[in-house]
Amino acid sequence: MSQVSSAAPSPVFTLRDWLDRLAGNDRLAVAKPGIGLVHEVAAVANRLDGRKASFFPRPGGHHGSVVSGLVSSRAWMAEALGVSQGELVRHFQKAAANPLPLNEVADAPCQTVVHDRDIDILKLMPVPTLNEHDSGPYVSAGLMISHDPATGAQNVAILRCQISGPDRIGVLILPRHTDLFYRNAEQAGEGLEVALVVGVDPATLLSSQAIVAAGQDELEIAGALVGRPLDVVRCKTNRVLVPAEAEIVIEGRILLRTREPEGPFGEFPQYYGERADRHVMHVDAVTHREKPIFHTIVGGGLEHLLLGAIPREATILATLQRSFPNVQDVHLALGGVGRYHLYVKLKQTQTGEAKNVLLGAFAAHYDIKHAVVVDTDVDIHDPQEVEWAIATRFQADRDLVVISHSQGSKLDPSTEGGVGAKMGLDATIPLDAPEMKFKRIRVPGQAEVDIDVVIASGSDWRGALER
Repeated sequence: MSQVSSAAPSPVFTLRDWLDRLAGNDRLAVAKPGIGLVHEVAAVANRLDGRKASFFPRPGGHHGSVVSGLVSSRAWMAEALGVSQGELVRHFQKAAANPLPLNEVADAPCQTVVHDRDIDILKLMPVPTLNEHDSGPYVSAGLMISHDPATGAQNVAILRCQISGPDRIGVLILPRHTDLFYRNAEQAGEGLEVALVVGVDPATLLSSQAIVAAGQDELEIAGALVGRPLDVVRCKTNRVLVPAEAEIVIEGRILLRTREPEGPFGEFPQYYGERADRHVMHVDAVTHREKPIFHTIVGGGLEHLLLGAIPREATILATLQRSFPNVQDVHLALGGVGRYHLYVKLKQTQTGEAKNVLLGAFAAHYDIKHAVVVDTDVDIHDPQEVEWAIATRFQADRDLVVISHSQGSKLDPSTEGGVGAKMGLDATIPLDAPEMKFKRIRVPGQAEVDIDVVIASGSDWRGALER
């Protein structure tokens, strides 16, 4: 695990601990009771996005509470894990490589209250409707934890979940691990046992987005992120293990050979995911803490983008460094919705190396559409710095790489069913360039100047002129 300096804050272990931390530093806005669940919660959360998290008591007259914007900053996420922002991606890498076994407990706060008959999801919890053309209320920040009947392994993912009826949820399942488990259940002739978990600590939320092999339980990464095994409890109606400190757990099954309309829904590219027939979850029970808090993520907001970006960065960095050890860092820019635009920092040693890195980047994750490789003097977390490197070090006839008709994101509306082009830009300095040709200008001593010491109070320039 990463070593945390003495100055670093301690990690947090529950959602409520994190709310206390945010409130203690004026980063949590508490709304007046009664904010509307249809669009109004999302509107307020978006206005505060990246500056403050939002807490909504009794929205729309509901007895519950909603929170949003919990991790809408890289700095906040690092703080929640107890590391510096610069350590965040490498800390995630190490946690994913060194998961901690789960600690199963018999009793848990998430099962304080149990509903196992006459279930009506919208009466039990305040589920918002977010963007303008969303097809209805969505559980947008729920961890879908599934149990593979073939191996007993678990998978954790955030899937979009539309409330379709009192005890029915439409689920978009992509062709990944949840789909693999579903097909295994289908072969066994049974529904896929799942739990939809809402309201967890930042580490557990982030771990759900890890890109790992099928069969590795992402909840074990959550424990490694904060340095202690995650407490889990078995569901009341199936074999799924869920975080013991969660706010809400919706237990159920993905039904066999059942599809119902789901969507549209506002997705991370800030367009709508289309309506189509999707899988259906039947709800068998709902358990929760006393006075549970419902976490919602507004589609396309900073929280949505960062949760996808940080784990992908960790995976892409590890993938590139296996072939290119001189790659020092990577960044998925928010201007590319945290998925499509990759910046790579390279200590170049061989002519042509940057172009090979570009090809490796496209192979590292199919979502990457545009990639830029820069030298170590460029801050890849500053879009203006990257643009400057392109402006002064890149020539299209020499440094451009284009790969046509390749797999990309199906949610990118400019593709044809997810098939499009990829573009790589080599914005590094040629190794044989004369020393002064690309020498960056600098003023000696600039960084060391103490402005408070050298600048006089006030702005009386006329008086200064006469003195």
